[in-house]
Amino acid sequence: MISASDLTPAELAALLHFHADAGVDWLLEEQPVDRFAEFEAMRAARQGARAAQPRPEAPQPAAKAQPDRRQAAKPAAAPPPASPRNAPAIPDEQAVEQARFAAESARSLSELRTAIEAFNSCNLKNSARSTIFASGTPEGRIMVIGPMPSADDDREGTPFAGRAGQLLDKMLAAIRLQRDEILLTNVIPWRPPGNRAPSAPEIEICRPFIERQIALAEPKALLLLGNFTARHFFGSAETIHGLRGQWRDISILGRTIPAIASLHPQELLTAPINKRLAWNDLLAFKSRIDAEILG
Repeated sequence: MISASDLTPAELAALLHFHADAGVDWLLEEQPVDRFAEFEAMRAARQGARAAQPRPEAPQPAAKAQPDRRQAAKPAAAPPPASPRNAPAIPDEQAVEQARFAAESARSLSELRTAIEAFNSCNLKNSARSTIFASGTPEGRIMVIGPMPSADDDREGTPFAGRAGQLLDKMLAAIRLQRDEILLTNVIPWRPPGNRAPSAPEIEICRPFIERQIALAEPKALLLLGNFTARHFFGSAETIHGLRGQWRDISILGRTIPAIASLHPQELLTAPINKRLAWNDLLAFKSRIDAEILG
């Protein structure tokens, strides 16, 4: 068994990132603990304490009390108001309508951010630590969209954090773009528990928010990263390898926007051999924005 003292700082940091991405929140004890033995000892102690307690005497019959009319007429205390974490569930169709109304009511990105942070009708928000909204600026008219927040995003409260975000920064720098010159966001604003895929109702609840975000930002080109993102906007069941590298026009709230898909930086960390494919996609993206935006 390899201990932490056998690892270099870089190896230890990579291992911690791996565990964090896998959803691990707690580390193991230094020494093994027999939880079964602990449970048996606690149960034996409870049984001993219960046997040592004196048995109560049988209660004497009491005179039947007359009901107090004033007490009976007293109204029951109202239940405490539900908090966002324990808000009652509502039908999916109603949640979609609420999301659509909240999104359409926003007249700016800042208003939309406030609306999403106040929205409590999506189950994903109950387990997420942060609401992840767009970062950067819409003034560059370039938008990069990922699928959903990672564990690093959820902890830091910003899209494309951690190692995947660092790799994305290098990819953008290779085509002379900086993070603060474009707009970075995700389709889903809350991290699903355990990094699971969002359900179909959860996707539909979040759809009005990402569409309104695009409409308010008014980008002239979209870079879609990852399998989920490409399928979401292209409406296709193909994998990212079949969807990447091809410019397609997508319609968002009455506007047509050119979009190209590529592999997500997290996929490139897992399979570095695919970096050459991503580089070809970046070159195609750069050629288009140089001609139509930056040029």
